[in-house]
Amino acid sequence: MTTTVSNDELIATAQAVLNPRTVGDRLFGDVAATLVTEAGNLYSGVCIDTGSGTGFCAEHAAIAAMVTAREYRIAKVVAVWRSDEGVLHVLPPCGRCREFIRQIDLANIDTEVVLGRGRSASLRELLPVHEWPDPLD
Repeated sequence: MTTTVSNDELIATAQAVLNPRTVGDRLFGDVAATLVTEAGNLYSGVCIDTGSGTGFCAEHAAIAAMVTAREYRIAKVVAVWRSDEGVLHVLPPCGRCREFIRQIDLANIDTEVVLGRGRSASLRELLPVHEWPDPLD
């Protein structure tokens, strides 16, 4: 999948929705993700940390927005976080998010995952053992 949205543009779009908020001892919105679909549409989301384990990553929120709009193919995705010192970081998706991206549409194994301004990898590279195993004799 190819897209005309640059890494810098995708990073900036994700950065724009960063809005950390502390509620009790939980932090909401300190990681943001933006994805661009095969059709060229952008969807963003933020993480929600909960004490009961029912929270979710920013990638999940962005994907939920995409699926709500009846799209499933992710061309490119990025997640960002800002440190207490104000430094912006690009975060690779966690293992759960990598698998979630793959399961939304099998073609998403070729999604471009932004790892920095000039660095990306395919989901296939980040999730190398993704095929269902062959049966044993």
